[in-house]
Formats: sequence, structure tokens, C-alpha cells
Amino acid sequence: MALSSLKAFFVKELSPQVKQYLLITGNYWAFTLTDGALRMLVVLYFHQLGYSPFAIAMLFLFYEIFGVITNLVGGWLGAKLGLNRTMNIGLAIQIVALTMLAVPVEMLTVAYVMAAQALSGIAKDLNKMSAKSAIKSLVPQGEENKLYQWVAMLTGSKNTLKGIGFFLGGLLLSLLTFKDAVLLMAALLTLVWLSSLVLLNGDLGKAKSKPKFKDIFSKSPAINILSAARMFLFGARDVWFVIALPVYLSVSFNWSHWWVSAFMASWVIGYGIIQSLAPYFTAAKFSETKQNKVPTGRTANLWASYLTVIPMIIAITLHFDFYVQTSIIVGLLIFGFIFAINSSLHSYLIVSYADSDGVSLDVGFYYMANAMGRLIGTVLSGWIYQLYGLAACLWISTMFIAIAALLSIKLPSKISR
Repeated sequence: MALSSLKAFFVKELSPQVKQYLLITGNYWAFTLTDGALRMLVVLYFHQLGYSPFAIAMLFLFYEIFGVITNLVGGWLGAKLGLNRTMNIGLAIQIVALTMLAVPVEMLTVAYVMAAQALSGIAKDLNKMSAKSAIKSLVPQGEENKLYQWVAMLTGSKNTLKGIGFFLGGLLLSLLTFKDAVLLMAALLTLVWLSSLVLLNGDLGKAKSKPKFKDIFSKSPAINILSAARMFLFGARDVWFVIALPVYLSVSFNWSHWWVSAFMASWVIGYGIIQSLAPYFTAAKFSETKQNKVPTGRTANLWASYLTVIPMIIAITLHFDFYVQTSIIVGLLIFGFIFAINSSLHSYLIVSYADSDGVSLDVGFYYMANAMGRLIGTVLSGWIYQLYGLAACLWISTMFIAIAALLSIKLPSKISR
């Protein structure tokens, strides 16, 4: 009785916007858990089967390529059909991708897994684009502080759940077979998908004007510059984090699958927490009378500049063989802290810069650049690590972040609404 009364109170008291925000966030959380777990399952399982680092990177090639395409086309679809539909389509495709991998091991060829990962890439970016775009539709225009806080919370909580997904992937591979693990995740995600079909607002994010397909390319200089900076920023993370680091930890430190996944999970969980708290670190957590204190292009340039030196220092410690294990662990923690703030800043700026009518067009274009950065970083992570080692990956990361910082100089110094 008390539980039903409490539920009735919350249903009555919460505004429609907050209810939709909570639904979108819960949907995004569930999807992210399966996405993080699947990534760790694939990296560890196929490394266990004897695949080289570059071959493992190739398994994610279509995942990233189709992410690029999906963000471009998905932004247009979101504006045309509504963000609830693109979000639910993403969930359905992820369920198909998971069940595709539940086959005998002899069928898990590189080509077959790449095809399944292509579907997973489409699903992930449909879901992500829909969730990020939806917030713009739910926050009243002019409330920039609230917009930043909601974006930071969604982005940070998503990455915390992704980290838990990494941990879950290692745990599932320790307790179950690869096949049983992906089937379990598909079953749980099906329940989320059915709930989402019923509860999400049908008109969410649907453009008032009829968007044309050519509108998928942004005409805003600020969005184009921010997108280019985002591409290099995320390429800088993934060039050493996606393939090189987990394989290096496994081979050089002789860590078990459990330890690798637990460490990577802890990093991403902490990274997500810092993303949620980014408004505090960037002096944007102010009262309603100080809404002008929100991040600008100058803020993005400043934090990217801070980040540039971290992978460079780690690379130098590797070169001189200076407390390598400690240097990597401590360096990765510092990198994660500063990168999380950079990521949260960018996520706010794109939603703020985006046009309110058909917001998913601008957000989709931006996350296309994000996916392109992940694609470049993933391929280089396997290739450069296999040929030259982790230090080389870190030097490329340093160069990419420096480019992102230079591009950010051209971003607007204030938000105009």
C-alpha cells in the first residue's frame, strides 16, 4: 500500500518533461549496459580465441563505420519521424545484433562478427542521438544552466553504466559461455524495448517543418568546428583505450580477463561520475540568477589544452621504463578526469548550438563526427599498437588532442540564444 501511494505521488508530482527525461535516461541506461558488456565480451573472448590486436580492431570496423552513417541519416529520421521512434528502432536492432552472436563458435568468423557489430553500431548511435536530442525538446528555451545540468547528468550516467557494462562483460564471460551471455542480454533488453514502445511520447523531437535529406549536413560554422574538434578528441581517447590498453594490460602485466574488465569498468564508471559533475568543475553550477555562467568555446579550448599533456607524460614514462604500471594507472585516472570534463562540455555545447526545430539534424551531424573519431581511433589502436606499441598510440593521442584544442579557439566565446 505504501509503495503504491509513493508511486502515485511521484506520478502526480513530476512534470511531463521530467517523466519523459527519466524514461529516456532509463532507456539509454539499459542500452548502454548491453553495449559496454558486448564490447568487453568481444575484445576478451576473441583475444582468448587467439585473434591479433589488429584483427580484434577490425571486428569493430563496421560498428564505427555504420555509426558515422547512422548519425547522419538518423538525425534526419529523428526530425522526420520523432525521436521516440528512432530510439525504439535502435533498441530493436541491438536485440537482433545480440541474438546474431548466439551461434556456435565455428560460425563466428571475422566477417560474420563484423556484420553483427555493424548492426550494433547502428543501434548505439540511433539510441544515443535520440537521447541527446530529446533533452533540447524538454528544456524550455533560455534555461541554459538547466540544459547543461541535464545533458551532463545524462552523459555522465550513461558512461557510468557503460563502465558497469564493461565489468558485466568480464563477469558474464567468467560465469557463462559467450552464447549464453549475449542471449541473456538480448532477453533483458527486449523487456526494456516493450516498455519503451508504450511509454515514450510520440511527438518527441519531431520537426514542425518537413526536413529535407540535404539538411543532414550542418550549415552552422560553430557546429562544424565543434564537430571537427569532437572527432579528434574521441580519436585521441580510442587510439589507446579501445584495443591497445586492454591487450597491453593482459599481456604486459599478465592480468586476467576479470582484472582487465574490472579496471576498465572502474575507469569508465569514474569517468561517467565526473561527466555528471562537470557543471561544478566548470563553474556553471549557479543559481537561477546566474544562468549566463555556462561554458563557451573558450572553456572547451582551455580544458582541451589541459588534456594534451597527459598522454604525452605517460608516453615518456613508458619510453624511460619509469614505474610503468603505476604511471599507466595514475596517468589513466588523470586523463579520465580531464577527458570527462571535455566530453561533457562538448555534449552541452552541441545541444546549445543546435536549432530547436529539428534538433536531431544538428546533433546527428555532430555525433557523426564523434563516430568518425571513434572509427579512426579504433583502427589506429589495433594497427599502431601491433606495429609500434602503446607509447606510439599515446603520442598520436597527444597530437589529436592538440588539434582539438586549436580548433576550439574558433568556437564562439559566448552562447547566443
